[in-house]
Amino acid sequence: MTRHFASAFLVAAVAATLAGCSITRPSPVKQMYLLEPPAVAAVAQTSPLSARLGTVTVAAPYRERTFVVREADLRFETDFYHEYVVAPAPLIAEAIASALVQSNVFARVIPPGTPPEADLTIDAFVGALYADNRDPKAPGAELAITFYVSRPDRAVAPVWSKAYHRRATLSTVSAATYAAAQSASLGDILGELSRDLAAQRFAR
Repeated sequence: MTRHFASAFLVAAVAATLAGCSITRPSPVKQMYLLEPPAVAAVAQTSPLSARLGTVTVAAPYRERTFVVREADLRFETDFYHEYVVAPAPLIAEAIASALVQSNVFARVIPPGTPPEADLTIDAFVGALYADNRDPKAPGAELAITFYVSRPDRAVAPVWSKAYHRRATLSTVSAATYAAAQSASLGDILGELSRDLAAQRFAR
C-alpha cells in the first residue's frame, strides 16, 4: 500500500516539475481516517452486573497514528501520508464502550478513566492492526484483539478471556478501503464479543 501511494505521489511530483511549479508549492497533505464500526445488535437478555472498560493496549508496532503495512514476514513499513485521527488505542476503546452500551449485555457500562467501582472490568490487547501486502494479488487488513474480564474485588487473574482475529481481503489497494475494512472487522469482533459475554452469565 505504501508503494502504491508513493508511486502515485512521485508521478504527480514529476508532472508538477515539468509544468514549471513554484518551489513554494504546498507539501502533500496527510489524509486522516477514523475507525467507525457499525452498531452492535442488542442481546436477548441483560446481565444485572455492571462493567467498566479498563485499559486498551495496542502492540508497539501499531501504537502510533500512521498506518502500518506488512511488506514481508519480517518487514513492516509505515505510511507517512495516511493515518488515524488519533492513536488507535482511544479509538478502539471508544468503540468497545459504545458496543457494550448498544448490546445491552450489562445493566450498566462505566467508561474508561473512571474509578473501578464495577462488578467487572474489561481490558483489551490489540495484537495486530495492519495492512498485509505480502501477497500483492490478495492484499488484506489484519486485526486481532484479546479481551480479558476480571473482578476488581477478587484475584488478579481474569475470570474470562478470548482472542478474536479478522482478516478482510481488500478489493482495491487504498487507504480508504483499508480503513473501511478495519472498521468492519472491528464491528464484527465487537458483535461476537457481546454475544460471548452474554452467554457467560457471570455470577455476582
